[in-house]
Amino acid sequence: MQDNQELAPDMSGGARAAPAADVGSGRIASLDFIRGIAVMGILAANIVAFGQPMTAYMFPGAFTVPHSEAENWMWVAQFVLIDGKMRGLFSLLFGAGMYLFLEKAWARGAGIWLQVQRLFWLGLFGLIHFFFIWRGDILFLYACAGLAALLFVGLSRRKQLVFGLLGYLGGALLYTASVGFLPLVADTDMGAQAGYAQLANELEQSKQDELADGRLETDLISSGRYAEWVHHNLTAHADGLPSSLFLFWFETLPLMLIGMAAYRYGLFDGRIASRQQRKWGWGLLLTGAVFTFPVALWAKSAGLTYYGTLAAMVGWSMGPRLLCVLGLVALLALWGRSAGGWLAARVSAAGRAAFSNYLGTSIVMLFVFHGWAGGLFGRLGRSELYLVMLAGWVLMLLWSKPWLDRYRFGPLEWLWRCLTYRRLFPMRR
Repeated sequence: MQDNQELAPDMSGGARAAPAADVGSGRIASLDFIRGIAVMGILAANIVAFGQPMTAYMFPGAFTVPHSEAENWMWVAQFVLIDGKMRGLFSLLFGAGMYLFLEKAWARGAGIWLQVQRLFWLGLFGLIHFFFIWRGDILFLYACAGLAALLFVGLSRRKQLVFGLLGYLGGALLYTASVGFLPLVADTDMGAQAGYAQLANELEQSKQDELADGRLETDLISSGRYAEWVHHNLTAHADGLPSSLFLFWFETLPLMLIGMAAYRYGLFDGRIASRQQRKWGWGLLLTGAVFTFPVALWAKSAGLTYYGTLAAMVGWSMGPRLLCVLGLVALLALWGRSAGGWLAARVSAAGRAAFSNYLGTSIVMLFVFHGWAGGLFGRLGRSELYLVMLAGWVLMLLWSKPWLDRYRFGPLEWLWRCLTYRRLFPMRR
């Protein structure tokens, strides 16, 4: 299909030529399956920051309990297999989902403003999540990046893919240039040289400020002072929202554009030959893992320092991470189309209710860890937190399918839909 046959409608919502998929055919099974894997994987990535200070997500030295040598190797495994990959899957799927939503809107004669309303409410959900439930929110970022992605929906799929890849690679270079050299200044004798001494002092002060904030956060949460914790979020961490936008902008927006292009090329609905998709999927995934593993080993051999782990996560691994994300989504799209049995059905159901599972998990963890409820914040090490993660997975798999067998939407999916369309939708099947 040539690019001039793939153009989206004008921004006022006119008819679209040659839709990439039949918008009346219902849900795409592989998208639900991948979302299910991603929302479970997001919990695996975030569980440390749910139960320990936020800085412990990357830096084991911020744990309030000892971090054993075995757990240092668990950090390596999580870095190679999970960190950034699940967020990347979510971002890519969000772009694909945006375009699918717009196709359905265009087919009904609606315009792009319906998607704008949808993103507005998502951003509001994100702000509530960030300030009142958990500071690791990604929904506000998705709302902002999604609004920017709307500027690209009228492009051909090829241009969306090219802009996405170039934007991501440009971001990888920017982030690596920004943080990749910091361990040399902070962790080696270079920081003692006259030209770098001031920077080394500033880096050390920034690190100590982050660790001090983590200690304060631990005190507020573990003692059950929820109102003070919310006030601390509102006063001390409101600037974290624009910082988060900068930190992930050149990852999230490009991946959304790649997701749009991938959907239009037929990655999720079988329009790419299975053998070719499988070959490329495994090739990209294994190549990305091969280049990620040495970064993890370097960070560990350097002692998993604050700036070493920062450089590894934000800088040096970003390029290989793209390969892993693209490989994963290609393989999971194949498996999602053919996966059968009770487990696949429950994973897909968790994906259909991914919004409810994402926010619902944060609410559950609020009760597990805050001092006014379960009181486990700061008490569990990495190994024990992984057990909490497994319990969270079981909960997702247990409730999602029975709920969706009875109701048309997940509870938060229903609320989001009602707010977007400004009318009530029936819930029961």
